Amino acid sequence: MKLTTKGRYAVMAMADLASNKSIRPISLKEISLRQNISLAYLEQIFIKLKNKRLVKSSRGASGGYTLEKPASEIKLSSIIFAVDEEVRMLNCKKQSKKGCTNRTTKCITHNLWDQLDQHINGFFEKIKLQDLIKNNLNL
Repeated sequence: MKLTTKGRYAVMAMADLASNKSIRPISLKEISLRQNISLAYLEQIFIKLKNKRLVKSSRGASGGYTLEKPASEIKLSSIIFAVDEEVRMLNCKKQSKKGCTNRTTKCITHNLWDQLDQHINGFFEKIKLQDLIKNNLNL
């Protein structure tokens, strides 16, 4: 499966942000310490999350990040895609004319992996950040 550390860490960091929301912004250093994620890596992730308007930042001594919208409106799929991740089981590109085998045909298990892709992406599409932090993952 091709969900890398970046995608997992983005979801972890957003869940941390949603769980620890307060009247003040949360610093990446706080998230880094709580989740044991490199601060430099979080900085890269949060640039992408901010560009996709999932978080907003504030500067200064008491600066940090807050969610751009309520956790109940943020899909996990949005977080994963925001950091340029793609959850895929297929090795081929869906619209490729070469197919899975670098020939002109799909591999014998193409439809199996394609269906699994659809289930996984559908799963992340259904789950909101609020569901994750409330541990309400019964779909």
